[in-house]
Amino acid sequence: MEMNLPNSLTLARIVMIPIFGIIFFLPVEWSNLVAAIIFALAAFTDWLDGWLARRLEQTSAFGAFLDPVADKLMVAVALVALTAENPSAFFALPAAVIIGREIAVSALREWMAELGKRANVAVNVIGKFKTAAQMIAILLLIYSAPVAGLPTTLIGLLLLYAAAALTLWSMIVYLRAAWLVLEGEPRETGDKA
Repeated sequence: MEMNLPNSLTLARIVMIPIFGIIFFLPVEWSNLVAAIIFALAAFTDWLDGWLARRLEQTSAFGAFLDPVADKLMVAVALVALTAENPSAFFALPAAVIIGREIAVSALREWMAELGKRANVAVNVIGKFKTAAQMIAILLLIYSAPVAGLPTTLIGLLLLYAAAALTLWSMIVYLRAAWLVLEGEPRETGDKA
């Protein structure tokens, strides 16, 4: 494992996860503001570590593994925290779609990697739009106080639904790409345990 600046930023993002969770649930007036700042910092380091890895030519297998794990963990913890704070179907539905998709696509990528076809399910532009909508939505929902008279919670919830729709769309794109690979694979016969 090579420790470089991009990998250090990714590890810092993982360290931020429990800190975010603790601060989000503190019964103090400033908890949402500080939790939103931590989430924004984590989202920024998600972009920054990838940019630095490419710019400084410090990409590594460890970073390629850890970066998406850190991203998915932060998003999942934030969505679960928001749903716990707002226990309704309006929060639970998009949260379940987003978290479920992340698990399904991660499993699909791992399986495709075993077949030597991981490039067939690489990140696409829809996934990038989904990530942007999701990060902004979660940030607005965490902060939750109106900004310049704008209802951040409503805007955040609408963006979260947009992110969930993009999540389903990108999952369909990944599944179609995997399906094309599977159609070309020879079929195995015999019983499997």
